[in-house]
Amino acid sequence: MEKKKVEDSKTVMTQLVLPNDTNTLGNLMGGKLMHWMDIAAAMAAMKHCNCPVVTASADNISFENPISLGNMVTLEARVTRAFTTSMEIYVKVHGEDVASQYKYVSNEAFLTFVALDPHGKPRKVCELVPETEADKKLYDGALRRRQLRLILGGKMKPEDADELKALFMDRLPD
Repeated sequence: MEKKKVEDSKTVMTQLVLPNDTNTLGNLMGGKLMHWMDIAAAMAAMKHCNCPVVTASADNISFENPISLGNMVTLEARVTRAFTTSMEIYVKVHGEDVASQYKYVSNEAFLTFVALDPHGKPRKVCELVPETEADKKLYDGALRRRQLRLILGGKMKPEDADELKALFMDRLPD
């Protein structure tokens, strides 16, 4: 199975915030933004594995800045690490007031997708090769984030999370 670079999965999606996308304060609804984030992340995952994917999880999605009616939303998604059948995807969202030429970060999150075979069963995905320092940092942290997700989802015992233990336990002297 061939290896792929992070750049191979990069997906950029832009949307315009229209009246039907907003809440009573005139800002983009959080659910609509999460919908767009899921789509951008799915496209990045599909570029990596060349098959259909399903969302397995979305990590904490915190909203730093609202995106107002009439602003543009740019979502940038890329695979940060590939495991056996799953992939972690990083999505960063920017809002942009085009008239005032002001661009700002709205939020960011990690989502996990599972690749599917023609029968809807999980299938293996190819390895990811990080190249830049930023890609390597995200790649290295992905295993800890994965173990945390598995613990929170009841699929891993905390004592089995070797990567997380190193963060929380003091090293004993030799």
